[in-house]
Amino acid sequence: MFDLIHGNKRLIQIVLAIIILPFLFFGVDSYFRTSEVSVEVATVGGQRISQQEFNRALRDRQEAIQRLTGGRASPELLDSAELRFDVLESLIRKQLLLNRAYRSGMTISDQQLDKVIAELPVFQRDGKFSEQVAEQFMKSQGMKASTFRARLRDDLMLQHMDDAFGETSFAPRTVIDLLARISEQQREVSAFTIAPDKFTAQVKLDTDAAKKYYESNPGEFRVPEQVRVEYVTLTLDSLTSQIAIDPAEVRKYYDEHRGQFETKQERQASHILIAVESAASAEEKQKARARAEELYRQLKQKPDRFGELAKQYSQDPGSAANGGDLGYFGRGTMPKPFEDAAFGMKAGEISAPVETQYGFHIIRLAGIKGGQGRGFEEARSQIESELKRQRAGRKFAEVAEHFNNVAFEQSESLKPAAEIAKTAARQSGWMTREHAADQLLNNPKLLQAVFSEDVLKNRRNSQVVEVAPGVLVTVRLLEHKPSTMQPFDEVREAVVKKLTLQRAAQLAAQDGRERLEKLKQGKDAQVAWGAAQLVGRADAKGFSEVVLKQAFRADTGKLPAYTGLDNPSGGYTLIRVSRVVEPEKVEPERRKQVAEALRQLLGQEEMLAYIASLKQKGGVTIGKELLDKK
Repeated sequence: MFDLIHGNKRLIQIVLAIIILPFLFFGVDSYFRTSEVSVEVATVGGQRISQQEFNRALRDRQEAIQRLTGGRASPELLDSAELRFDVLESLIRKQLLLNRAYRSGMTISDQQLDKVIAELPVFQRDGKFSEQVAEQFMKSQGMKASTFRARLRDDLMLQHMDDAFGETSFAPRTVIDLLARISEQQREVSAFTIAPDKFTAQVKLDTDAAKKYYESNPGEFRVPEQVRVEYVTLTLDSLTSQIAIDPAEVRKYYDEHRGQFETKQERQASHILIAVESAASAEEKQKARARAEELYRQLKQKPDRFGELAKQYSQDPGSAANGGDLGYFGRGTMPKPFEDAAFGMKAGEISAPVETQYGFHIIRLAGIKGGQGRGFEEARSQIESELKRQRAGRKFAEVAEHFNNVAFEQSESLKPAAEIAKTAARQSGWMTREHAADQLLNNPKLLQAVFSEDVLKNRRNSQVVEVAPGVLVTVRLLEHKPSTMQPFDEVREAVVKKLTLQRAAQLAAQDGRERLEKLKQGKDAQVAWGAAQLVGRADAKGFSEVVLKQAFRADTGKLPAYTGLDNPSGGYTLIRVSRVVEPEKVEPERRKQVAEALRQLLGQEEMLAYIASLKQKGGVTIGKELLDKK
């Protein structure tokens, strides 16, 4: 049932996102917190969701939001009740589906799991699975192989259930055809924008408008609380640079792994195939052989006719049109007699007929590449770097735990932690609860630690935070500036400008709506339309996305059709649709894309309905107090 899992690229991406990333960002950090394991925030059909599991999922979601927003997401959003409940809901949905999968007897065998793991890029070297790389990765991230395999097995089962709903969803052919035609429709569109700046001269603010706005929106004029810190980092790279490798060990590795430093040879060949089935009679085979030998005799006299004769006589439909060219191939990809002949030839040679299960082949060797090995001196630096990384990976978890303990136990100074990391403490610029200019420190969990009571009031070292894979940081306060309000006189001019633009935008929008009504009534609205463009849903021709969407929402029962919208940046845009062009036909490939998108959408709706029914029957309980715990 899962034979094709290992070839599914989408699945590999999902596995990497779900399984690998949480460990990359929080692998070592998990060494430092074990007290939450036994506490649960919810139970689903008797299966518990622990506080630790919930916290890890919440951190993953927070990290994803920070990456999407470029680190500009507010702490309120990152720890909002809505986000916390959404994360818990996703964990509950996952557990409901897993419970159902196991009860229905769904399984992923060890062999199937091994196939998927072998295709994870993070476990590959030179495009092939490396057990050594996998082992090194596991050790460097503090993972047990059994834990990784269990989580991967669960996610494969969830993916299979998701695919099952998507692949069995049905959409009527008439609906698919209608949507496909709609998606290919074009409209001739022109637009006219009414900008706010044309109305600023008309705006008359009350004398106390700016003052009232200032007093009603104090948060807008508050200078945020700021701190400067000193910090120490422990990195996997720094450990790597501290490790020395015995030259004899480098030599031993090279001698034991020579195959890693050789490029496998590949050969480019063309062939003329005179086909005959392996079960054919001796007479039929003899006729085919005679035909091949006759062609071979012709080629010995005029070898430059190989491509011409291949196009004329070869019975291999995949290569005949290209003069018999098979491209480059390595050993193990061709039938053995063919391969033995090709790898025994010199470039430019043409072979006598070679028999395989497909018939008789006349082979011309066009080129040879690869097969060269790197000598010890050439490979030395690579081997030394690899051995250093391996040793550093094994050492990192041990040093990290020591680093964490010292930062906590000797919290009156960063010096002991710096001695363990073998680096000097550095100083930051001013940073707020939401942002640090130094990208290393611009991590939501670290910012939370920086502004904790322990750091600000008790003047202790912060907890150790893993801000990136293999990068640990602890900080200590240098300076603290409380939050203050900007004086009104300093912001008066900016407030007046803002209020003026806001009112001007309202006037522009009002003017736009009035003009739209005139256009719909067939009256002259004094609109200087821009050049008309024939646009498609995927071909905007310079129009913004919101304008394009509004143009395709317009009712085109009567042309020209008019519509409009408030601009996100202020003002109003009028839109005219003067022509509608229906597609003459929809290409099969486009229809297939629409059908697939609709099938997936219907599958998602069915999946959500199925999960809702499971939730009603699944005995779900939530520990709200623990969920609300910050």
